Amino acid sequence: QVQLVESGGGLVQAGDSLRLSCAASGRTFSDYGMGWFRQAPGKEREFVAAISWSGGSTAYADSVKGRFTISRDNAKSTVYLQMNSLKPEDTAVYYCAGASRHLTNMQALSTVAAYGYWGQGTPVTVSS
Repeated sequence: QVQLVESGGGLVQAGDSLRLSCAASGRTFSDYGMGWFRQAPGKEREFVAAISWSGGSTAYADSVKGRFTISRDNAKSTVYLQMNSLKPEDTAVYYCAGASRHLTNMQALSTVAAYGYWGQGTPVTVSS
């Protein structure tokens, strides 16, 4: 079965950086797009970033564009989210997600509906 395990969250100050990792197992990692979503207390889960199966295409939410970078290492079956210039409004639980099927449309990969596999989440808290 597919498993996604996130790591790297924590408590940081505004302006700091963090790198989240998500290790995948249970299927051919390089066949599927991957995404990062986040959910703040009292809010709905929202899209953060996505990357195509090959790593050749990426997409970002406007709120993180220019600060966050998604990448993947298919040899290690791992996807990363490098978060720079963190702001208090970035505080949330961050979830790694694996696409349900082989999608190449980045607009589709920017939606919750594209993903059938989710990690347990890793909390990120940014203090001001």
